[in-house]
Amino acid sequence: MPDDETQTPTLNRGTAARTPHDTRAQPLPGSADAPAPWLLRLIAVGLVLAALNLRPAITSLGALLEEVREGLHMSGSLAGVLTSVPPLCFAVFGVMAPRLARRFGAGAVVCAGMAAIAVGLVVRPYIGSTAGFLAASALALMGIAVSNILMPVIVKRWFPDRVGTMTGLYSMALALGTALAAAVTVPVTGALGGNWQTGLGVWAALAAVAVLPWIVLVRDRTPAPGQPAPGTPAPAGTSAAKAPGPRITRSRTAWGLACFFGLQATAAYITMGWMPQIFRDAGVSAGTAGLLLAVTMAMGVPLAFVIPRVASRLKQQGPIVVVLGMCGLIGYGGLYLAPAAGAWAWALLLGVANCAFPLALTMIGMRARSGAGVVRLSAFAQSTGYLISIPGPLLVGVLYQHSGGWGLPIALMAGLMIPQMVAGILAGRDRTIEDEC
Repeated sequence: MPDDETQTPTLNRGTAARTPHDTRAQPLPGSADAPAPWLLRLIAVGLVLAALNLRPAITSLGALLEEVREGLHMSGSLAGVLTSVPPLCFAVFGVMAPRLARRFGAGAVVCAGMAAIAVGLVVRPYIGSTAGFLAASALALMGIAVSNILMPVIVKRWFPDRVGTMTGLYSMALALGTALAAAVTVPVTGALGGNWQTGLGVWAALAAVAVLPWIVLVRDRTPAPGQPAPGTPAPAGTSAAKAPGPRITRSRTAWGLACFFGLQATAAYITMGWMPQIFRDAGVSAGTAGLLLAVTMAMGVPLAFVIPRVASRLKQQGPIVVVLGMCGLIGYGGLYLAPAAGAWAWALLLGVANCAFPLALTMIGMRARSGAGVVRLSAFAQSTGYLISIPGPLLVGVLYQHSGGWGLPIALMAGLMIPQMVAGILAGRDRTIEDEC
């Protein structure tokens, strides 16, 4: 279908430069190289279940951050460190994902990632110390990190003619999991006796369920279209060291995408980590603050499906970047001036702004011609982007503690929207990393 064929413009423009490997990576439907329909359905189910688990570890903590701080005797600055752990782990562990996928297969790596999430979430509430809590959180976040990187890669390899649709599908599932954790963590904690440890630990069950489809994929050794089976030695002259490929650091588009990804991640993790506390300090109850965060995250459920499909039809994604950025500016302005009076409106606007994440994932799939190019670009943009996002939540915690209010932190959040829009316009231009390199 033309609206789903995200890669069509770039493939046509680069036909003369494509290698035989690129051609084999996208077999025609019904050809001998096409994967079995049941395998594609299983991969789709696995993508959805994995995506549901990519944010509850973070948003469930945001909903109970005050209780966790009291239970572990954390200062505001230390809590800021805690909210900076997710992007740090994503940056550090994300760079490992492509190498692990080449060695063991993407399915095996995602399966291990889901298992790591389950173990980390069930262990961290009961470990009894701040250091142990951080270590168990890091284990869960390591599983999230490698899965984050491999989602666009899996879509590109197995659904090359439906990049927009499949990106929208798992982005919608990701937003649903994010919103669900924000909305029900506080009520579930109350229903389980008010124990914050139990309220955080229950999310391990969802991760355990997500392991199941990937176990089947690990056992199935069918190679991805146009790819050798994991562990198969590369043919002579085609080793990773000798394989032709773009030098990502020479691409302005790659840097623009990395900066856009990093700045939207900064906004997202500040929102997930601190927005409930902003509302609680403004006089909103804990349960309502959790619902407001859930509304913000829930905006991504429909929009995460719509935005990638719309973006895939446009040659340039800059207009979408600007619309999302303006929603963020208005939302932060309202949060500064009347956090409690207009709370629901600000939550909705910030939810729209947070949909820069599925847009960034879509652009990763559009800014490279081949599966190998998407692997490089996904690892570079996400890992570099998460490094860029690390200081944001920490700085918000420090400003909050030392200024005694939310004025300066919210001004910082609003100010970061400007460079995010600039970077997004640069990343959204109609070109690929192969063109620039």
